[in-house]
Amino acid sequence: MQRIRIIVAFFVIAVLAVHANAQIVKPRDSNFNADSIRKEFDNGPYFTLYKDNYFTAGTSIGDRPTGDNSDVKFQVSISQRLTKSTLPFNSYLFLMYSQKCMWNVFKESLPMRDLNFNPGIGLSKLLIVKDRLIGKATVLIEHESNGRDGDESRSWNKVSFCGNIYIDPQFMIHAKWWIPIIDGQNNKDILKYSGIYQTGIQFMSQNGRFGAAVTLVKRSGINLNFNTIVELNYRIFKGENQFFFVQYYNGYGENLLDYKQFHSRLRAGIIIKPKFFSDY
Repeated sequence: MQRIRIIVAFFVIAVLAVHANAQIVKPRDSNFNADSIRKEFDNGPYFTLYKDNYFTAGTSIGDRPTGDNSDVKFQVSISQRLTKSTLPFNSYLFLMYSQKCMWNVFKESLPMRDLNFNPGIGLSKLLIVKDRLIGKATVLIEHESNGRDGDESRSWNKVSFCGNIYIDPQFMIHAKWWIPIIDGQNNKDILKYSGIYQTGIQFMSQNGRFGAAVTLVKRSGINLNFNTIVELNYRIFKGENQFFFVQYYNGYGENLLDYKQFHSRLRAGIIIKPKFFSDY
């Protein structure tokens, strides 16, 4: 019951963040100089969405759906900017918090299989070239754990280096590499499954209605072993940031408790996307 209260509380916070997430400068806004772009950003909301917020349900690919291989997966993610872009190198400081849940709603008593908590603090800088916003660079200190004890406890820390670059207004590439600090006694081998870096690309149609994304997470080792995430989304209402959402996950490390288990699952639901950058 306590877990459900926590989840409901963060969904309320996410809804408030949606209303605070007003439109700010996008890469196609090229009629500004660098100072104007930073000023427009600084005047935007301090409290907003961070990663994508979604609620999906689905099952494994290639198997008959059962209560064991079908579930609900959802994520709530928010951030609070602490400063304007007035720190050295025109950077700004922010706090972030994400919470991901694997919910076995098709089993008796509807148990929450795993809750992953991901707080962090970051320093970001807008990348402006020839008075045009082309992306963002971030250094992030983050912790991730599932809040359990005993044999089911999982946790690790990361110093992450992140970058988002717009190739043009419709295409964005992103990358994230981390220095891991593994403090969990039961997940010393997590890099073999949850990876050492990730990269991907996002596409949005010119009218803003349809989007697609592919993210590859490289697991440790010299082999071409990736966790693959493919996403499609369609804007429900013009001018809003709510989308119908389909996600395919293939690989390991989808959640902390079962990070060693291979999953190939297709889910569909609703996603609320940030209007500036989708972070990963």
